Amino acid sequence: MLFCAVLDGALIAAGVLGMAQALSGRPGLARALALAGAVFLAAYGVRALRRARTPQHLRAAEGNAVLGRGAAVAQAAAFTLLNPHVYLDTVLLVGSIGAQQPGVLRGWFVAGASMASMLWFGLLGYGARWLAPWFARPRAWQMLDGLIGLTMMMLAAILAGRVVTGF
Repeated sequence: MLFCAVLDGALIAAGVLGMAQALSGRPGLARALALAGAVFLAAYGVRALRRARTPQHLRAAEGNAVLGRGAAVAQAAAFTLLNPHVYLDTVLLVGSIGAQQPGVLRGWFVAGASMASMLWFGLLGYGARWLAPWFARPRAWQMLDGLIGLTMMMLAAILAGRVVTGF
């Protein structure tokens, strides 16, 4: 949890302090990345909507299957860094908003966004145990996948709309 929050903070800082400005000088690249992001989100949304049609349930690991610290950190790094959505969210979206702040406020923006990320990952980590009994029911997964699918499709449409209108 802490590893993911720190990594998220580093990506937010990278976006605020440089990536958004680097892309602002290259509108074609920014548009191509946004379009690729829209396609990714739409595909992800379609997959989630397909999963929502099929009942599933949570299959939590048995108490015997314990990951070592190194394996857990490696898995967290892979989930974070291999997820294209993390770059859309933290580097491009949050970074471009933060880069618009006056110079003095950029640091505060990075700190605030990083604290929000830490709160999110904390709630996600501790909330998972609390929500596990609810997600043992197939209907809960169907509802979550439906919500995820609709959200991803909406985000894809918004992102594609921004590409068409020129941001």
